[in-house]
Amino acid sequence: MNYYILADRFLLEGGEKIGGYLKIENGKFGDFANTIPEGSDVQDWSGYTIAPGLFDTHIHGVNGHDIMDGTVEAVHSISASILDQGVTRFLPTTLTSSSSDIEQAIKAITVATEQGLPGAQSEGIFLEGPYFTEKHKGAQNPDYFKKPNLDEFNAWQKLAKDSIVKIALAPERGHTMSFIKDVTATGVQVSIAHTDASYDCCMEAVSNGANNYVHLFNGMSGLHHREPGVVGAALTDQSVFAELICDGHHVHPDIATLAYEIKKEKLILITDCMRAGLMPDGDYQLGDFKVFMKDGIAKTVFGSLAGSTLQLINGVKNLQQWSGKPLYEIWHKGSLSPAHSLGISNKIGSISKGKVADYVVLNEFVDIQATAVEGDIKFKK
Repeated sequence: MNYYILADRFLLEGGEKIGGYLKIENGKFGDFANTIPEGSDVQDWSGYTIAPGLFDTHIHGVNGHDIMDGTVEAVHSISASILDQGVTRFLPTTLTSSSSDIEQAIKAITVATEQGLPGAQSEGIFLEGPYFTEKHKGAQNPDYFKKPNLDEFNAWQKLAKDSIVKIALAPERGHTMSFIKDVTATGVQVSIAHTDASYDCCMEAVSNGANNYVHLFNGMSGLHHREPGVVGAALTDQSVFAELICDGHHVHPDIATLAYEIKKEKLILITDCMRAGLMPDGDYQLGDFKVFMKDGIAKTVFGSLAGSTLQLINGVKNLQQWSGKPLYEIWHKGSLSPAHSLGISNKIGSISKGKVADYVVLNEFVDIQATAVEGDIKFKK
Protein backbone atom coordinates (compact mmCIF):
# COMPACT_ATOMS: atom_id res chain seq x y z
CA MET A 1 0.00 0.00 0.00
CA ASN A 2 1.61 3.23 -1.22
CA TYR A 3 0.19 6.69 -0.59
CA TYR A 4 0.98 10.16 0.74
CA ILE A 5 -0.17 11.78 3.97
CA LEU A 6 -1.06 15.47 3.76
CA ALA A 7 -1.14 17.17 7.18
CA ASP A 8 -0.55 20.50 8.90
CA ARG A 9 2.09 19.22 11.31
CA PHE A 10 4.33 16.20 11.85
CA LEU A 11 5.97 15.37 15.20
CA LEU A 12 9.58 14.37 14.52
CA GLU A 13 12.42 13.39 16.85
CA GLY A 14 14.07 16.80 16.80
CA GLY A 15 11.04 19.04 16.49
CA GLU A 16 8.01 19.70 14.32
CA LYS A 17 7.67 19.82 10.56
CA ILE A 18 4.95 22.16 9.36
CA GLY A 19 2.96 21.08 6.33
CA GLY A 20 3.86 18.93 3.35
CA TYR A 21 3.37 15.38 2.18
CA LEU A 22 4.81 12.26 3.81
CA LYS A 23 5.21 9.19 1.61
CA ILE A 24 4.11 5.79 2.89
CA GLU A 25 5.69 3.03 0.86
CA ASN A 26 5.24 -0.71 1.46
CA GLY A 27 4.27 -0.11 5.08
CA LYS A 28 7.22 2.13 5.85
CA PHE A 29 7.86 5.85 6.09
CA GLY A 30 9.38 7.47 3.02
CA ASP A 31 10.51 11.01 2.21
CA PHE A 32 8.74 14.29 2.75
CA ALA A 33 7.76 16.32 -0.31
CA ASN A 34 6.22 19.71 -1.01
CA THR A 35 4.64 18.51 -4.25
CA ILE A 36 3.65 15.04 -5.44
CA PRO A 37 3.00 13.41 -8.83
CA GLU A 38 -0.45 14.00 -10.29
CA GLY A 39 -2.85 11.15 -9.56
CA SER A 40 -1.09 10.05 -6.37
CA ASP A 41 -3.18 8.43 -3.63
CA VAL A 42 -3.45 10.95 -0.78
CA GLN A 43 -4.75 10.58 2.78
CA ASP A 44 -5.83 14.17 3.42
CA TRP A 45 -5.44 15.07 7.09
CA SER A 46 -5.36 18.83 6.58
CA GLY A 47 -5.90 20.57 9.92
CA TYR A 48 -4.42 17.66 11.88
CA THR A 49 -1.10 16.49 13.34
CA ILE A 50 0.68 13.22 12.52
CA ALA A 51 2.70 11.55 15.31
CA PRO A 52 4.45 8.19 15.61
CA GLY A 53 2.44 5.35 17.13
CA LEU A 54 2.83 4.87 20.87
CA PHE A 55 4.57 1.82 22.34
CA ASP A 56 3.34 0.53 25.72
CA THR A 57 6.09 -1.69 27.12
CA HIS A 58 4.19 -2.48 30.34
CA ILE A 59 0.52 -3.42 30.04
CA HIS A 60 -1.29 -6.29 31.79
CA GLY A 61 -4.76 -5.83 30.38
CA VAL A 62 -7.63 -3.51 29.45
CA ASN A 63 -11.33 -3.55 28.64
CA GLY A 64 -12.14 -6.53 30.88
CA HIS A 65 -9.29 -8.77 29.69
CA ASP A 66 -5.89 -9.59 31.20
CA ILE A 67 -2.80 -11.36 29.89
CA MET A 68 -2.99 -13.71 32.90
CA ASP A 69 -6.38 -14.93 31.66
CA GLY A 70 -4.17 -17.19 29.60
CA THR A 71 -6.40 -17.08 26.52
CA VAL A 72 -5.84 -16.13 22.91
CA GLU A 73 -9.07 -14.13 23.08
CA ALA A 74 -7.65 -11.91 25.85
CA VAL A 75 -4.49 -11.12 23.90
CA HIS A 76 -6.47 -10.31 20.74
CA SER A 77 -8.88 -8.11 22.70
CA ILE A 78 -6.07 -6.12 24.33
CA SER A 79 -4.40 -5.65 20.94
CA ALA A 80 -7.62 -4.25 19.47
CA SER A 81 -8.67 -2.20 22.50
CA ILE A 82 -5.54 -0.02 22.67
CA LEU A 83 -5.66 1.16 19.05
CA ASP A 84 -7.92 4.10 19.85
CA GLN A 85 -5.42 5.11 22.54
CA GLY A 86 -2.82 5.59 19.83
CA VAL A 87 -0.86 2.47 20.78
CA THR A 88 0.56 0.56 17.81
CA ARG A 89 3.11 -1.64 19.66
CA PHE A 90 3.03 -3.28 23.10
CA LEU A 91 4.66 -5.86 25.33
CA PRO A 92 2.05 -8.29 26.72
CA THR A 93 2.96 -8.31 30.41
CA THR A 94 2.57 -11.16 32.90
CA LEU A 95 2.72 -10.91 36.69
CA THR A 96 3.81 -13.13 39.57
CA SER A 97 1.80 -16.33 39.71
CA SER A 98 2.24 -20.08 39.69
CA SER A 99 4.54 -21.58 37.08
CA SER A 100 1.56 -23.22 35.39
CA ASP A 101 -0.32 -19.91 35.11
CA ILE A 102 2.73 -18.13 33.73
CA GLU A 103 3.24 -20.93 31.22
CA GLN A 104 -0.40 -20.75 30.13
CA ALA A 105 -0.09 -16.98 29.61
CA ILE A 106 3.08 -17.47 27.55
CA LYS A 107 1.34 -20.09 25.39
CA ALA A 108 -1.64 -17.82 24.79
CA ILE A 109 0.53 -14.84 23.81
CA THR A 110 2.61 -16.99 21.47
CA VAL A 111 -0.39 -18.54 19.73
CA ALA A 112 -2.25 -15.23 19.48
CA THR A 113 0.78 -13.53 17.94
CA GLU A 114 1.30 -16.35 15.46
CA GLN A 115 -2.37 -16.14 14.44
CA GLY A 116 -1.95 -12.40 13.82
CA LEU A 117 -3.00 -9.60 16.15
CA PRO A 118 -5.91 -7.41 15.00
CA GLY A 119 -4.60 -4.11 16.33
CA ALA A 120 -1.42 -3.09 18.13
CA GLN A 121 1.41 -5.51 17.43
CA SER A 122 3.43 -7.36 20.08
CA GLU A 123 7.18 -6.77 20.24
CA GLY A 124 7.66 -9.65 22.67
CA ILE A 125 6.72 -10.83 26.15
CA PHE A 126 7.54 -8.98 29.38
CA LEU A 127 7.69 -11.19 32.49
CA GLU A 128 7.04 -9.00 35.54
CA GLY A 129 8.19 -11.46 38.19
CA PRO A 130 8.19 -13.90 39.87
CA TYR A 131 11.70 -13.14 41.20
CA PHE A 132 10.71 -10.37 43.62
CA THR A 133 10.93 -9.62 47.37
CA GLU A 134 8.04 -8.95 49.71
CA LYS A 135 8.53 -5.48 51.23
CA HIS A 136 7.48 -3.63 48.08
CA LYS A 137 5.30 -6.36 46.61
CA GLY A 138 2.47 -4.05 45.51
CA ALA A 139 -0.18 -6.23 43.83
CA GLN A 140 2.27 -9.08 43.14
CA ASN A 141 1.50 -12.30 45.05
CA PRO A 142 4.36 -13.09 47.50
CA ASP A 143 3.28 -16.72 47.74
CA TYR A 144 5.04 -17.29 44.43
CA PHE A 145 8.17 -15.17 44.98
CA LYS A 146 11.43 -17.11 44.55
CA LYS A 147 15.07 -16.86 43.57
CA PRO A 148 15.92 -16.52 39.88
CA ASN A 149 16.27 -19.87 38.19
CA LEU A 150 18.00 -19.95 34.81
CA ASP A 151 16.70 -23.42 33.91
CA GLU A 152 13.15 -22.30 34.62
CA PHE A 153 13.57 -19.14 32.58
CA ASN A 154 15.09 -21.07 29.67
CA ALA A 155 12.10 -23.43 29.71
CA TRP A 156 9.76 -20.43 29.56
CA GLN A 157 11.78 -18.93 26.74
CA LYS A 158 11.57 -22.19 24.80
CA LEU A 159 7.81 -22.27 25.34
CA ALA A 160 7.65 -18.67 24.08
CA LYS A 161 9.70 -19.59 21.00
CA ASP A 162 12.32 -17.03 22.07
CA SER A 163 9.81 -14.17 22.25
CA ILE A 164 10.48 -13.15 25.89
CA VAL A 165 12.32 -9.84 25.53
CA LYS A 166 12.25 -8.49 29.10
CA ILE A 167 12.04 -9.71 32.69
CA ALA A 168 11.73 -7.73 35.92
CA LEU A 169 13.31 -8.88 39.20
CA ALA A 170 14.55 -7.79 42.61
CA PRO A 171 18.37 -7.73 42.48
CA GLU A 172 18.88 -8.47 46.20
CA ARG A 173 17.67 -12.06 45.82
CA GLY A 174 20.26 -14.85 45.81
CA HIS A 175 21.90 -15.86 42.51
CA THR A 176 20.53 -12.71 40.85
CA MET A 177 23.76 -11.21 39.51
CA SER A 178 24.79 -14.34 37.63
CA PHE A 179 21.21 -14.69 36.35
CA ILE A 180 21.24 -11.11 35.02
CA LYS A 181 24.55 -11.69 33.29
CA ASP A 182 23.41 -14.95 31.69
CA VAL A 183 20.02 -13.66 30.56
CA THR A 184 21.23 -10.36 29.12
CA ALA A 185 23.91 -12.25 27.19
CA THR A 186 21.05 -13.79 25.19
CA GLY A 187 19.59 -10.36 24.35
CA VAL A 188 16.84 -10.31 27.00
CA GLN A 189 16.48 -6.99 28.84
CA VAL A 190 16.47 -7.07 32.66
CA SER A 191 14.50 -4.53 34.71
CA ILE A 192 14.64 -3.80 38.44
CA ALA A 193 11.30 -3.89 40.29
CA HIS A 194 9.40 -4.72 43.50
CA THR A 195 12.61 -4.48 45.44
CA ASP A 196 14.14 -3.14 48.66
CA ALA A 197 17.66 -3.28 47.23
CA SER A 198 20.38 -0.87 48.30
CA TYR A 199 21.89 1.69 45.96
CA ASP A 200 25.07 -0.41 45.67
CA CYS A 201 23.10 -3.55 44.89
CA CYS A 202 21.26 -1.76 42.09
CA MET A 203 24.50 -0.44 40.65
CA GLU A 204 25.95 -3.94 40.71
CA ALA A 205 22.87 -5.23 38.87
CA VAL A 206 23.34 -2.56 36.20
CA SER A 207 27.03 -3.44 35.86
CA ASN A 208 25.90 -7.01 35.15
CA GLY A 209 23.45 -5.92 32.44
CA ALA A 210 20.20 -4.57 33.94
CA ASN A 211 19.06 -1.49 32.00
CA ASN A 212 15.66 -0.38 33.31
CA TYR A 213 13.67 0.46 36.45
CA VAL A 214 10.00 -0.55 36.46
CA HIS A 215 7.33 2.06 37.38
CA LEU A 216 9.75 4.52 39.04
CA PHE A 217 8.94 5.43 42.70
CA ASN A 218 6.45 2.53 42.98
CA GLY A 219 7.39 -0.92 44.26
CA MET A 220 10.87 0.14 45.37
CA SER A 221 12.84 1.67 48.25
CA GLY A 222 12.68 5.45 48.25
CA LEU A 223 15.33 8.15 48.10
CA HIS A 224 17.31 8.99 51.26
CA HIS A 225 20.29 11.32 51.41
CA ARG A 226 22.50 8.69 53.14
CA GLU A 227 21.14 5.62 51.33
CA PRO A 228 19.92 6.63 47.88
CA GLY A 229 18.10 3.31 47.50
CA VAL A 230 16.48 2.11 44.28
CA VAL A 231 15.00 5.51 43.42
CA GLY A 232 18.39 7.15 43.90
CA ALA A 233 20.07 4.57 41.69
CA ALA A 234 17.47 5.08 38.96
CA LEU A 235 17.75 8.87 39.02
CA THR A 236 21.53 9.22 39.25
CA ASP A 237 22.52 6.63 36.64
CA GLN A 238 22.14 8.17 33.20
CA SER A 239 22.90 4.87 31.47
CA VAL A 240 19.60 3.25 32.46
CA PHE A 241 15.95 3.73 31.54
CA ALA A 242 13.09 4.31 33.95
CA GLU A 243 9.36 3.76 33.45
CA LEU A 244 6.84 6.30 34.70
CA ILE A 245 3.07 6.04 35.20
CA CYS A 246 1.70 9.54 34.59
CA ASP A 247 -1.85 9.16 35.87
CA GLY A 248 -1.45 11.65 38.73
CA HIS A 249 -2.00 8.89 41.33
CA HIS A 250 1.15 6.79 41.19
CA VAL A 251 3.47 9.80 41.07
CA HIS A 252 2.81 13.45 42.00
CA PRO A 253 2.83 15.69 38.89
CA ASP A 254 5.78 17.76 40.15
CA ILE A 255 7.82 14.63 40.90
CA ALA A 256 6.93 13.22 37.48
CA THR A 257 8.22 16.44 35.93
CA LEU A 258 11.39 16.24 38.04
CA ALA A 259 11.96 12.67 36.87
CA TYR A 260 11.59 13.79 33.26
CA GLU A 261 14.03 16.66 33.76
CA ILE A 262 16.60 14.21 35.15
CA LYS A 263 16.08 11.19 32.89
CA LYS A 264 15.34 13.01 29.60
CA GLU A 265 15.45 10.52 26.71
CA LYS A 266 15.85 7.64 29.19
CA LEU A 267 12.30 8.16 30.52
CA ILE A 268 9.66 5.69 29.29
CA LEU A 269 5.96 6.44 29.62
CA ILE A 270 3.91 3.32 30.40
CA THR A 271 0.43 2.50 31.64
CA ASP A 272 0.81 -0.65 33.81
CA CYS A 273 -2.88 -0.93 32.90
CA MET A 274 -4.96 -3.85 34.16
CA ARG A 275 -8.32 -5.26 33.06
CA ALA A 276 -10.33 -2.41 34.64
CA GLY A 277 -8.97 0.04 32.07
CA LEU A 278 -11.83 1.43 29.89
CA MET A 279 -14.30 -0.21 32.29
CA PRO A 280 -16.71 1.27 34.90
CA ASP A 281 -15.92 1.43 38.62
CA GLY A 282 -16.42 -1.87 40.44
CA ASP A 283 -14.79 -5.15 41.48
CA TYR A 284 -12.10 -6.75 39.32
CA GLN A 285 -9.38 -9.38 39.50
CA LEU A 286 -5.62 -8.86 39.13
CA GLY A 287 -3.88 -12.21 39.28
CA ASP A 288 -4.97 -13.84 42.54
CA PHE A 289 -6.10 -10.56 44.13
CA LYS A 290 -9.49 -8.93 44.27
CA VAL A 291 -9.27 -5.31 43.14
CA PHE A 292 -11.77 -2.51 43.62
CA MET A 293 -11.79 0.45 41.27
CA LYS A 294 -13.28 3.75 42.37
CA ASP A 295 -12.97 6.98 40.38
CA GLY A 296 -10.65 5.15 38.00
CA ILE A 297 -8.17 4.19 40.75
CA ALA A 298 -7.64 0.44 41.24
CA LYS A 299 -6.56 -0.84 44.66
CA THR A 300 -6.26 -4.17 46.45
CA VAL A 301 -8.12 -4.85 49.71
CA PHE A 302 -4.79 -4.06 51.44
CA GLY A 303 -4.88 -0.53 50.00
CA SER A 304 -2.04 -1.00 47.50
CA LEU A 305 -2.38 0.48 44.04
CA ALA A 306 -3.12 -2.41 41.69
CA GLY A 307 -1.66 -1.37 38.38
CA SER A 308 -3.52 1.48 36.70
CA THR A 309 -6.41 2.19 34.37
CA LEU A 310 -4.42 4.79 32.45
CA GLN A 311 -4.59 5.21 28.70
CA LEU A 312 -1.12 5.94 27.31
CA ILE A 313 -2.34 8.93 25.29
CA ASN A 314 -3.54 10.47 28.56
CA GLY A 315 -0.15 9.83 30.17
CA VAL A 316 1.44 11.79 27.34
CA LYS A 317 -1.08 14.60 27.71
CA ASN A 318 -0.58 14.73 31.48
CA LEU A 319 3.21 14.96 31.38
CA GLN A 320 3.09 17.54 28.60
CA GLN A 321 0.71 19.66 30.66
CA TRP A 322 2.65 19.20 33.91
CA SER A 323 6.05 19.92 32.37
CA GLY A 324 5.09 22.60 29.86
CA LYS A 325 7.48 21.02 27.35
CA PRO A 326 6.72 20.83 23.61
CA LEU A 327 4.41 17.99 22.60
CA TYR A 328 6.94 16.38 20.25
CA GLU A 329 9.44 16.15 23.12
CA ILE A 330 7.06 14.39 25.51
CA TRP A 331 5.41 12.29 22.80
CA HIS A 332 8.63 10.45 22.01
CA LYS A 333 8.88 9.28 25.64
CA GLY A 334 5.92 7.08 24.77
CA SER A 335 7.21 5.98 21.37
CA LEU A 336 10.95 6.33 20.78
CA SER A 337 12.30 5.86 24.32
CA PRO A 338 10.53 2.49 24.70
CA ALA A 339 11.99 1.40 21.36
CA HIS A 340 15.47 2.54 22.44
CA SER A 341 15.18 0.57 25.68
CA LEU A 342 14.66 -2.65 23.72
CA GLY A 343 17.25 -1.89 21.04
CA ILE A 344 14.70 -1.64 18.21
CA SER A 345 14.63 2.12 17.59
CA ASN A 346 16.01 1.49 14.11
CA LYS A 347 12.67 -0.13 13.32
CA ILE A 348 9.96 1.78 15.21
CA GLY A 349 9.37 4.76 17.51
CA SER A 350 9.57 7.82 15.28
CA ILE A 351 8.66 9.17 11.87
CA SER A 352 11.84 8.51 9.95
CA LYS A 353 12.54 7.15 6.48
CA GLY A 354 12.73 3.37 6.45
CA LYS A 355 10.98 2.84 9.78
CA VAL A 356 7.68 0.99 10.06
CA ALA A 357 4.80 3.37 9.28
CA ASP A 358 3.03 3.22 12.63
CA TYR A 359 1.37 6.60 13.15
CA VAL A 360 -1.57 8.39 14.71
CA VAL A 361 -3.65 11.39 13.67
CA LEU A 362 -4.24 14.04 16.35
CA ASN A 363 -6.66 16.94 16.52
CA GLU A 364 -5.91 20.26 18.21
CA PHE A 365 -6.77 18.77 21.62
CA VAL A 366 -4.34 15.86 21.10
CA ASP A 367 -7.23 13.43 20.76
CA ILE A 368 -6.69 10.34 18.60
CA GLN A 369 -8.58 10.57 15.30
CA ALA A 370 -6.97 7.60 13.53
CA THR A 371 -4.30 4.97 14.14
CA ALA A 372 -2.27 3.18 11.47
CA VAL A 373 -0.12 0.07 11.84
CA GLU A 374 2.45 -0.47 9.10
CA GLY A 375 0.63 2.11 7.01
CA ASP A 376 -2.75 0.39 7.33
CA ILE A 377 -5.36 2.49 9.13
CA LYS A 378 -6.76 0.15 11.79
CA PHE A 379 -8.82 2.70 13.75
CA LYS A 380 -10.65 5.79 12.60
CA LYS A 381 -12.88 7.90 14.81
